[in-house]
Amino acid sequence: MTSSAVTNEAIDSAAIEAFAAHYGERAAHLPPVAIVIAAFNEEGVLGSVVHGLPASLCGLAASVIVVSDGARDATVAEGRAHGALVCDVPVNRGQGAALRLGYRLARAGGARYIVTTDADGQYNPAEMERVLAPVVSGEADFVTGSRKLGSQETKDPVRRLGTWVFAVTISMLTGQRITDSSFGLRAMRAEITGAVRLEQPQYQSAELLIAVLAKGFRVLEVPATIHKRQVGESKKGHNALYGLNFAGVIARTWWRERQRRAPRSAASANRAGGSAGSLPSAAEPLARATSIARATVTGSAPAGDGPAASGGTPRAAGDDPRSAKRT
Repeated sequence: MTSSAVTNEAIDSAAIEAFAAHYGERAAHLPPVAIVIAAFNEEGVLGSVVHGLPASLCGLAASVIVVSDGARDATVAEGRAHGALVCDVPVNRGQGAALRLGYRLARAGGARYIVTTDADGQYNPAEMERVLAPVVSGEADFVTGSRKLGSQETKDPVRRLGTWVFAVTISMLTGQRITDSSFGLRAMRAEITGAVRLEQPQYQSAELLIAVLAKGFRVLEVPATIHKRQVGESKKGHNALYGLNFAGVIARTWWRERQRRAPRSAASANRAGGSAGSLPSAAEPLARATSIARATVTGSAPAGDGPAASGGTPRAAGDDPRSAKRT
């Protein structure tokens, strides 16, 4: 275990202990649905977001877990005042680290389903049931909203292009058509978050999606809406930096998951009379992902990029018995 992993575990353990001490039985016996929110300096916004969340989804009681990621304002007090269970982490590590801790708290408390949303009020709580319903019914293991299938209020052409480019990249790398790789309103069976490897401190939406697909879980997209942020400032930063970092997470996660599968694939090839050398090369798709990422930063997609650019059309969700896609 690396020193950073040891440090993160120490921070998580201390936060979990404080959370359990503060909430007692409420933390240990959660209702079936846990709505998990990562928050950093969201005073003036978080209260209205928590207040607007439903008390039940798909006929199941829900609770709200807010992980305050080193907030220096009244985020913690505001969340608690509106009824959320707030885990106060004194160190700012990033949304990915905060969500991982939120997932862990939800699992430890016995929640069966996890729904995520953002602390900035950009997602419509009325659409949560649409996102969770396929998971509760057993139709899917993991469901994400999609602005491409639904709607978005942003007029930023670079952000719109980036959403498309990253979705195409993940579709190429995983073989399943994805239309939106960074939507924050998602639902999943709680145990999935413990079955996949999550280590990115930021941009975890891409890491989680790729890891879930790599594990063979059934993934579904449903139409959803993303609104403009009404209060406060975005934590994503400049488009170019955000795009490069997001692309890096995609490339690193895909390569990591591919390496984890490689020994099993090599063993299967050897048993079938082949060799590990017959496995597809990783260099071409990885280079392709890098090229697409650079195109996002410059504001134009490479000619010919699209789901078919990898040499074949990625499977539509209905073509793979492990996955599904709703339009």
